[in-house]
Amino acid sequence: MASTDPASLVGYCGLYCNACGIRQEKIKTAVNNLHDILAVYGFDKMMPELAKWEPSFKHYNEFDQVMNGLVKLFGDCPGCLQGGGDPNCKVRDCAKKKTFRTCAECDEAEKCEPLAPYRKGYKGLTPALQNIKQNGIERYAEEMQKKVDKGYSYLEESK
Repeated sequence: MASTDPASLVGYCGLYCNACGIRQEKIKTAVNNLHDILAVYGFDKMMPELAKWEPSFKHYNEFDQVMNGLVKLFGDCPGCLQGGGDPNCKVRDCAKKKTFRTCAECDEAEKCEPLAPYRKGYKGLTPALQNIKQNGIERYAEEMQKKVDKGYSYLEESK
C-alpha cells in the first residue's frame, strides 16, 4: 500500500480503510496462497480423476473462477474516498448529499438505517464516530494507523 495521509483513509461511515481486511489484501493473499498450493500439487490436472471419488470436484473450474473473481473484486481497494468499496454505498451517497465528511457530523447517525449493517458488523463503529466528533478526524486516523501498524484489522472484531 502506498503511503497516504491517514485522514484520507477514513470513510464517510467512520471506518478506517487501512484496518479493513480487503484493503490489507487478506482475500487476495489467501486466494493466491491457495492457488499456489493447488498448483504445486497439480490439482487442476487431477480433478477429473478426483471427481470420481468426490463429486464436488467436478466443479473445480467454477471454484477457480470464483477465486479469481474474489481477487478481481476485492484484490486492490484504494479506499472509500478514492472510489473503493461498494459503488452503490448508501452511506457515501447520504454523506455527500448532506455535504458531511463523515457521519460523525450527522445528528441522526446513531439511528441511521444505511449505517445499521456497519454498526452490526463493526462493533467499534459508534465509538469511532464519537471519537471523530470529539477529537477530530486527523487524531482518530492517527490513532487507527498506529493500531494498524501493530497488526490490527477489523477482522479481529468478527472472531
